[in-house]
Amino acid sequence: MTDTTTTTPAPASRASGSAPAAAPASFIGALEIDVRFLGMLGALAVIWVVFDFLAGGTFLTARNLWNLSVQSSSIAVMSTGMVLVIVMRHIDLSVGSILGVTGMIMAVFQVNYLLPTFGFNHPAVIVLTLAAGIGIGAAIGALHGFVIAYLGVPAFIVTLGGLLVWRGAAWAVAEGKTIPLVDDNFKLLGGGANGSVGEMWSWVIAVIACLAIAFAAVQARRQRQRFHFPLKPVWAEFTLVISGCLAVIAATLVVNAYTLPPALARRYAEAAGLTVPPEGLSISFGYAIPVLVAVAVGIVMTFVTTRTRFGRYVFAIGGNPEAAELAGINTRRVTLAVFALMGALAAIGAAISTARLNSATNAQGTLDELYVIAAAVIGGTSLAGGSGTIVGAMVGALVMQSLQSGMVLMRVDTPYQNIVVGIVLVVAVWIDTVYRKRIK
Repeated sequence: MTDTTTTTPAPASRASGSAPAAAPASFIGALEIDVRFLGMLGALAVIWVVFDFLAGGTFLTARNLWNLSVQSSSIAVMSTGMVLVIVMRHIDLSVGSILGVTGMIMAVFQVNYLLPTFGFNHPAVIVLTLAAGIGIGAAIGALHGFVIAYLGVPAFIVTLGGLLVWRGAAWAVAEGKTIPLVDDNFKLLGGGANGSVGEMWSWVIAVIACLAIAFAAVQARRQRQRFHFPLKPVWAEFTLVISGCLAVIAATLVVNAYTLPPALARRYAEAAGLTVPPEGLSISFGYAIPVLVAVAVGIVMTFVTTRTRFGRYVFAIGGNPEAAELAGINTRRVTLAVFALMGALAAIGAAISTARLNSATNAQGTLDELYVIAAAVIGGTSLAGGSGTIVGAMVGALVMQSLQSGMVLMRVDTPYQNIVVGIVLVVAVWIDTVYRKRIK
């Protein structure tokens, strides 16, 4: 009887400095894109096409898409923080109320204290207003985090109490009055005709974004080579870079296609001393400032979650809290920091929301916690903890706002809009549960 021995070739030595190349099992596998993220993009495309059909072709217009991007900004900013909260197996039900109270405080501080001190449109007004709002938001979040981490009260109860407390505090700050904004520089955070960068700067931003996408791909490949990780095929790298650049170019074309109404364009020309031609002026809005703020926050938060020790600690705690604590991670301190960061991001969302409305109201931010949580969950953040992406949450915010915008165009009443949002949230959690069961 002859024994047959199968010999497995030894792996190539890594001393040579060459990175092993793994043969991808599929096209999606080679691109290394989460299937759920692709599914969400597909769902977004379906939502847009369906609403455009039902709304008589008014959804996929440059004007509506531009407004959609602005309306999504504050939710997108807050959803980046909610990702970290949910990844750590917590929840924050108070973000809408924090938005309301910080927005009201910023407006009152601006009108009653900064305006008499510095005068109209002084540069210090916007700086001090934002500093006060973000500082108070971070302090509120830190208070929540302290009670959760050091006193052992569940996050659900703490933030549910915060929802009620800070909503009442928003009313108490101005006794239920609506406070109009007075600083024109602060109003730029809300978008509009003045709060946009125009056509030329939009293309400059697009070029910079494309260069950044290419640079990030090159750097990621070098990092893989440095640590001898399997490399993506070159065609996959090019596909991702080209797809990203095409998305940026398409977005730039859309925002530049939205132009000022003739009356505003004529007024703008008169203020700038321009001669209005007989056919009229065509002045593009370009990217809105709140959208750029949201993108900047998304980039920073992506860096924090993927390139810093703090981000790794958050995901480690969410994956296995006991193991993380045994490994020496100060879980209490990280929890406090995550909720403080969530409060600061809610304050940034408040600045955008308040500037867009040109005033602070007692009802501002109502039900925003629902949209923020739904955006994070739809974006792939697991309620079981340990998994989530910033980009996914921001796209989830766009999905939620698309649903609301489409229903508004169809003149669906607000109660029915809330029913749809609630159903979408439940379905998203169910899909995540099914997906995780199949992985296991």
